[in-house]
Amino acid sequence: MKKVQDLEAAQALTQSERKRHELNRQVTVQRKEKDFQGMLEYHKEDEALLIRNLVTELKPQTLAGTVPCLPAYVLYMCIRHADYVNDDLKVHSLLTSTINGIKKVLKKHNEDFEMTSFWLSNTCRLLHCLKQYSGDEGFMTQNTPKQNEHCLKNFDLTEYRQVLSDLSIQIYQQLIKIAEGVLQPMIVSAMLENESIQGLSGVKPTGYRKRSSSMVDGDNSYCLEAVIRQMTSFHTVMRDQGLDPEIILQVFKQLFYMINAVTLNNLLLRKDVCSWSTGMQLRYNISQLEEWLRGRNLHQSGAVQTMEPLIQAAQLLQLKKKTPEDAEAICSLCTSLSTQQIVKILNLYTPLNEFEERVTVAFIRTIQAQLQERNDPQQLLLDSKHMFPVLFPFNPSSLTMDSIHIPAYLNLEFLSEV
Repeated sequence: MKKVQDLEAAQALTQSERKRHELNRQVTVQRKEKDFQGMLEYHKEDEALLIRNLVTELKPQTLAGTVPCLPAYVLYMCIRHADYVNDDLKVHSLLTSTINGIKKVLKKHNEDFEMTSFWLSNTCRLLHCLKQYSGDEGFMTQNTPKQNEHCLKNFDLTEYRQVLSDLSIQIYQQLIKIAEGVLQPMIVSAMLENESIQGLSGVKPTGYRKRSSSMVDGDNSYCLEAVIRQMTSFHTVMRDQGLDPEIILQVFKQLFYMINAVTLNNLLLRKDVCSWSTGMQLRYNISQLEEWLRGRNLHQSGAVQTMEPLIQAAQLLQLKKKTPEDAEAICSLCTSLSTQQIVKILNLYTPLNEFEERVTVAFIRTIQAQLQERNDPQQLLLDSKHMFPVLFPFNPSSLTMDSIHIPAYLNLEFLSEV
């Protein structure tokens, strides 16, 4: 009898445990249904607050240490929820307010490199998200199955992608303008005047002497290290903010073109720097810039190629300039300089001392005769404001929307995770 009672008690205990286990299992199932699906919901009346906290009043520094381009991901998750509930007015209103908010920030901070870089990074990332999650198979080749679950279901936002693409171009142009404005006052001093090779002042033409320092002779003199420090600062900001590497390469190609144009134009207008020693100084400075590009893995940007006219001008200053053979060597070497530029440099060339002869008129005429078949532009100076067209790549993200954490200090507690 006792065995039967023990068995019944054991069965009752087992049934009790099973029920508790089932209860726990039901709770788990319920929780799973509420898992964050990578969407953010907000009330329509909170849209202005969202744009204010996430766009117009956001300081890039506050996001240090978070996922790069966090605002772009948050905005996409809000767009995705509006798409999910099929609210076309909410999608339209949010995208329009976002674009207007970014434009407002850029207008207010039109001389701020960090802010401009930040919004270029975020605008490009929002554009990538609208492509990656568009449902267009051409943009989904690198998506995981989980990411494909985060695609838009109801709306085609192709027209907004075009608006964001146009906005990205405007921001890029503003970024270049700011960077050029910072660098331009440094270039002539750093590239042509400051003595980065110690002792070279002893072999400069009479009346041309400079000391070597990062800042000498007042506020208008810089050494090459100052230029490199500034470019390092630009690069660090863009990289840390998550700007596409392909865009960073194009930024430096553009900046190196400007360094080339500003330096060469000054060389073509100043007799005091057209000398053998300046040629040596230039070649050294250019090699330092090339080394900086390699050290930052930017050597594939095409930046060095934009410096080719200046490289050839530096070599021209150091080549012999007497015999017909010398003339032939100059003509075969200086393919990136126009005839007018070559002749101008030869005319301005200043001997180091009384033992070095000036370039003769006969030698210059020999050069002109050899180059007369060239169909060169008549313009002497380079256009330092010329801008290469920018190409924006498509760079899908490996992040899934449900993995993104929104810090409390962004004051976005009115957003509900869905």
